Amino acid sequence: METSDKLKNVLAKIKNTVLVFSGKGGVGKSTVAANLALILADKGFKVGVIDVDIHGPNLAKIFGVEKERMNAKEDNTIIPVSVNDNLKLVSMAFLLQNESSPVIWRGPLKMKVIQQFLEDVEWGDIDWLIVDSPPGTGDEPLSVAQLIPATGAIIVTTPQEISLLDSRKAINFARKLELNIFGVIENMSGLECPHCGKEINLFKKGGGERVANEMGIPFLGKIPIEPEIVDSSDSGEPYVLNNKDSSASKAFAEIVNKILQKD
Repeated sequence: METSDKLKNVLAKIKNTVLVFSGKGGVGKSTVAANLALILADKGFKVGVIDVDIHGPNLAKIFGVEKERMNAKEDNTIIPVSVNDNLKLVSMAFLLQNESSPVIWRGPLKMKVIQQFLEDVEWGDIDWLIVDSPPGTGDEPLSVAQLIPATGAIIVTTPQEISLLDSRKAINFARKLELNIFGVIENMSGLECPHCGKEINLFKKGGGERVANEMGIPFLGKIPIEPEIVDSSDSGEPYVLNNKDSSASKAFAEIVNKILQKD
């Protein structure tokens, strides 16, 4: 898939692009992408987010804008939905008749809409474009990586060995596409018992850091399990902004600082 002149003009206004993906589903990748974007926007950066999970778009719900719709100008340019003054979102969720409508598309249709999300959207000047990709190493992340050759990559995993196995595949996928790998994030890394304060390693712990070391790429950090993250995602509340003193929010903030140091 070639980069068109139209897309080149769009990309010229985007300083940094990051592909957030994972080897398997269920690791909290969309939650990670959303909260990283919220912190960057809170720091004053202009942030765009593309949800390219065509079959399971969740970011509109996480950001609390699932009732919104994208509009188009007379020249068919798409206007992204504003989450706040510094954060814009494009998602398949805004094009569905209702939140229960399935998207039953084959590859070519998915590739076309991803290309439109990239080149037909009026992003304007963007400091960070975060691309939330579906799990795996298939059509969607491949299309984005081919359309944006300079995309940086963040791999999200849990400490569980099954997840780590697929995360190694995701790392090798990024290497084959010559992506700039920012690093690995270990999500769901331990739970603090609300009664005794002791840590419970529901999905083990430390596997993400071990894989990063084995594969020779940076380890960005561990994000603990906190039930409030689930509540915030379901209610569309910005968790990291409303709970800045929590362990998870501090972990997110440290990860963002590491990413900014790579810029």
